[in-house]
Amino acid sequence: MGFIILLVVGSAAGFVATRAMGIRLPLPQTVALGVIGAILGIWVIRLALGFLGLFAWFASAFLGVVLLLWGYKTFIEKR
Repeated sequence: MGFIILLVVGSAAGFVATRAMGIRLPLPQTVALGVIGAILGIWVIRLALGFLGLFAWFASAFLGVVLLLWGYKTFIEKR
């Protein structure tokens, strides 16, 4: 099922992209270009989301450490 969706979406994207750029290709090349472009796009987005996930982990860890240090300075050092 995923392959069929990839084929349909890739074909449509290839058709729209080639027409938008003014390039006229035969249908098999347009479909192949669209499917390869869709696979590449999915890979790039997954990679970017992975890096964003790592950044979110780092940011939340940083905020956690700042919160712990604030609590330590506020409540523990005052004793």
